[in-house]
Amino acid sequence: MFSLVSYPPLFSAWASGVATGMGLFAVVGAQSAFILRQGLMRAHLISVLLICALIDSVFIFASVWGLQAVTAWLPDLSEFILWFGVSFLLWYAFQSARRAVTHTGGLVAARQAVPSRRGALLGAVGFSLLNPHFWLDMMVVGSLADRFEEARIGFAIGALTASIVWLAILGAGSRLFAPLFSNPRAWRILDGIIAVIMTGLALGLAYKGV
Repeated sequence: MFSLVSYPPLFSAWASGVATGMGLFAVVGAQSAFILRQGLMRAHLISVLLICALIDSVFIFASVWGLQAVTAWLPDLSEFILWFGVSFLLWYAFQSARRAVTHTGGLVAARQAVPSRRGALLGAVGFSLLNPHFWLDMMVVGSLADRFEEARIGFAIGALTASIVWLAILGAGSRLFAPLFSNPRAWRILDGIIAVIMTGLALGLAYKGV
């Protein structure tokens, strides 16, 4: 019977993929902040997590199978994504900052402002595909996977495992901390932090693009 344990090269590639994926994905960046806020509002969280996992799976395997060649063939694509991503992050930072300075009624009021499922899914897509860091992560995954040659599929599976684990942690964590956000002040602090994170990411990307 086939087993990862009985095939050391594949298992080694998988373990390296998990380690690499956790190092790349387990950060509180734009996508993570968006997921946390959706989870705290209990606003279509499962749908958001599923679409993020689907996007990660498609692009992890695509990167292993030659995403570098596509970006080399379309060099302007990276430039477009970078500046569109900067604009997207600044827009979300502005929205978060406006919420931070506006008095709200805590978790109950936040739930009343829940976006539609379509809006939540579009946000998940945007924070993935319009985030230049996402593409950089995928390029790293593809580059490192090449070292494992025939076992690189194991590396891809390992990276996807890390992605799913991190998404599950974000989802569970948002539910765990939900009671704290019955306080309106906690929401204002969270939105202020998110605004700072998004602005910092946008400025960092803009500096690289200049």
